[in-house]
Amino acid sequence: MIRAAIIVVSSKVYSGDSPDKGRADLEQYLSDHDVQVVAYEIVPDDRKEIRECLVSNCLTIVPQVIFTLGGTGVRPTDWTPEATREVIDKEIPGIAEVMRVESLKKVKTAMLSRGTAGIRGSTLIVNLPGSPKAAKENLATFIPILEHTVEKISKITQPIS
Repeated sequence: MIRAAIIVVSSKVYSGDSPDKGRADLEQYLSDHDVQVVAYEIVPDDRKEIRECLVSNCLTIVPQVIFTLGGTGVRPTDWTPEATREVIDKEIPGIAEVMRVESLKKVKTAMLSRGTAGIRGSTLIVNLPGSPKAAKENLATFIPILEHTVEKISKITQPIS
């Protein structure tokens, strides 16, 4: 089973002004695909706090994958892709490209998504949209290769003989 952390990026949810919609559905979806959620955090729309949460999760929880939800659009407060790029060692643009292509088949505003994906140490980080429905749709494009991706990343940190 793959170990995952979820980081919700939303000042409104963080402050309690909006409910955290979709947590149970998302965790169930991941569980149905052999992904165990080992951490779940909510952070405000703040580049520094997003970055610190990503780094902290990679160092303390060491999940095989971190899914961020939210902060990938064009609003002035959307900083998730920038914060992600600041902490990753390698970017994997194909993951976000495929998620955008598949999302465009459903909604034209998907072209505004700026999410990215990359590797920090032995952890894969994938930015997902904040909408629970869109997050699950994006996950559906990526879940078929998640295990393979995690397996390849785990080999990066193993010593070469």
